[in-house]
Amino acid sequence: MTPPPRRERVTVVANEQIGPYTLLRTTRGEVDPGVPGQFFMLEAPGRILPRPMSLCLVPTGELAFLIDPIGPGTQAICALQPGESLQVLGPLGNGFRLDVEQPLLVGGGIGIAPLPFTSQALARRNGGTPPPAVLGFRSAHHAEAAALVPNAEVCIEPTYVTALIPAGLDVLACGPEPMLEAVRAQCPGSQLAWEAPMACGYGACYGCAVEIDGELKRLCIEGPVLAA
Repeated sequence: MTPPPRRERVTVVANEQIGPYTLLRTTRGEVDPGVPGQFFMLEAPGRILPRPMSLCLVPTGELAFLIDPIGPGTQAICALQPGESLQVLGPLGNGFRLDVEQPLLVGGGIGIAPLPFTSQALARRNGGTPPPAVLGFRSAHHAEAAALVPNAEVCIEPTYVTALIPAGLDVLACGPEPMLEAVRAQCPGSQLAWEAPMACGYGACYGCAVEIDGELKRLCIEGPVLAA
């Protein structure tokens, strides 16, 4: 059963650089980490709008988010130092189904963010063995984040991650839209975690509506994980 979302102020425990990304670790408080693939709205002090972030890791008593500081909101969050606080709301949305027989994790760039947590959850279901993963990055510097995902094969552009996907596996993927469209065409049975700007996280603002097969879907409600 999916836990209900909770809004809570948490404290930054650590701020770690991994390639160009920031791994922000916070206290967990009473927040349930939810299901891999769900997301949280993170709001830094002084910022008007929160930002949606997948949960990357769940250290004991903590929440950890892998963030790409590409705009004022994410930069403000990544600038937080140990002892400072921020507000989180979650878990929100629909995560990955983990009842798959032969999982393969597929990630591109910052889209790998939910995959370490997903790998941990699948390993618990499979006697402790993490599933295989294939990860694609634009540079070796970005690929430093692959260390967070066990049992991963890595490629760097111009090689695309779809070239590494073998047939017959149950794909759980997250990454930029062109990558997801390519995975969707190659693996019609896959689960895809889509990305979109969000202002609220619970369906009120319609800011995350995307058109998929002629239908508008609010990713915060019907996603972010959708069947291909």
